[in-house]
Amino acid sequence: MADKPIPRPEDGVPETIAVALEDQPGATVPTVTASGRGFLAEQILAIAFANGVKVREDADLAQMLAAVDVDSEIPTEAMVAVTEVLAYVYRANAAAERQTTETGHA
Repeated sequence: MADKPIPRPEDGVPETIAVALEDQPGATVPTVTASGRGFLAEQILAIAFANGVKVREDADLAQMLAAVDVDSEIPTEAMVAVTEVLAYVYRANAAAERQTTETGHA
């Protein structure tokens, strides 16, 4: 998940936040697998884009999930929002797969 730049009060420069989630089959709750701000967030996003990982912007959710330790389950308060994000990702992946099947390439 990517976040729009958030102004830092100390210098007014926008800061990017990125949080990666993993939803394992059989797991009850997704986990945070990577989280970063600034340069690290840009690196997380670059890796995601390079690997065809779907990215969605949600500033409030990214702020909440950035406070969660890596390899920890997402908090209960984030479940509804994360479910919406995962539904978006699954739909986007299904659409891409259909396009690949119909045209023979991505």
